[in-house]
Amino acid sequence: MSTPAPEPAISRPHEAAERRLHPVTPLRRAWAPVTVVVGWAVHDPGQAQKQLTKLTATTLLAGLAALVLAAALYGFLTWWFTHFAVTETELRIRTGLLFRRTAHIRLDRLQAVDVTRPLLARIAGVAKLKLDVIGTAKKDELAYLGEAEARRLRAELLARAAGFAPETAHEVGEAPARTLLHVPPRMLAVSLLLTGATWGPLAAALVVPTVLWFVTHSLWTVFAVGVPLAGAATRSAGRFATSYDWTVGESPDGLRIDHGLLDRAHETVPPGRVQAVRIVEPLLWRRHGWVHVRLDVAGSSNSVLVPVAPREAAEAVIARVLPGVTVPSSLSRPPRRAGWCVPFWWRGHGLAVTDTVFAARRGLLRRSLSLVPHAKVQSVRLTRGPWERLLRVADIHVDTGANKTVTARLRDAEEAQALLYAQADRSRTGRRDARPDRWMASFIL
Repeated sequence: MSTPAPEPAISRPHEAAERRLHPVTPLRRAWAPVTVVVGWAVHDPGQAQKQLTKLTATTLLAGLAALVLAAALYGFLTWWFTHFAVTETELRIRTGLLFRRTAHIRLDRLQAVDVTRPLLARIAGVAKLKLDVIGTAKKDELAYLGEAEARRLRAELLARAAGFAPETAHEVGEAPARTLLHVPPRMLAVSLLLTGATWGPLAAALVVPTVLWFVTHSLWTVFAVGVPLAGAATRSAGRFATSYDWTVGESPDGLRIDHGLLDRAHETVPPGRVQAVRIVEPLLWRRHGWVHVRLDVAGSSNSVLVPVAPREAAEAVIARVLPGVTVPSSLSRPPRRAGWCVPFWWRGHGLAVTDTVFAARRGLLRRSLSLVPHAKVQSVRLTRGPWERLLRVADIHVDTGANKTVTARLRDAEEAQALLYAQADRSRTGRRDARPDRWMASFIL
């Protein structure tokens, strides 16, 4: 009587070793107990002042020492109970002191891995790793890691997301990048000065408080109105600091964007995830031929591709974001009878449909040209109001995967009807022929 053959042993994947964050991380998390006390004092300042007057100097010093000790202990414990590990299929992050939370981030769902270095973090030599995952509105993050470790971990995550074997992912390293565009600080500063969002609040901050003083002679009124206006006027300085040294580079894992004067950011535009590109041309920029480029990326908050650049340079970058797409040089306007719907401003609308892209323009003073590849169109709609039906015009709405809509307004009714069915066919064909979205495609193929 023969004995049955033993069943083969089931091999289990090797359990990845868990790692901790950088030792300076407790300093970031130690502020929680302090913010509780400050929040209580701000919520009821009268009661807080009353309680402080009852305390002696010795009691106050002892309370401050206890607060510092509690903050240090809280920061240390939250750091001690935070671990992360990279397995063959996911990044696992375990956090929580009292209530445990474990995040399982699938590597094949990674959309972008960004490295940011705030000013204090740069001084300490650490960085923050932000993970953009498909289907989540909020980014998970690892804060903080050493700068070198953050870059190595980013390269490893992208390599594993691209399909490299775990044992070789460490050897891939960070993919090389080739610089496509750099925004000079002088061009950035001039572009901000030529934007209404800069000189408008600045003029209001100078004029409105002065007028209020002569009318009311109330210092509190001037202060209450002037402070918000001054804050709005200084936003341009923040935009300058954020966009300073803006550099766009091309690498196998997507376009890389580095920028920031005080806080440095290293962002990635995921390959194949861009749903639409918007070229914005303010009125005062046209003399210089400058444009601003924004992106609609599915499930990502990354939106600015180029803060300001000559149109030719911006279109060269767009050609790398949307391979095979050429920005149309001419667009057709709506019929003249559309002027009865939108007097004068109807001239700012335009439409062009090529073999690869649906392009719609709007705006007369501040032009905005939206480009949607046919493969990224999710649905097409035609709408007509009573007045539009009378004038035989209609609007065509193209919905993208980033929950955004691009509209070609006031088209001829027969043209819009034909475009509705033609665009549906183009989108179906474009999705069928589109290349798969893969990280580091040139390394694998």
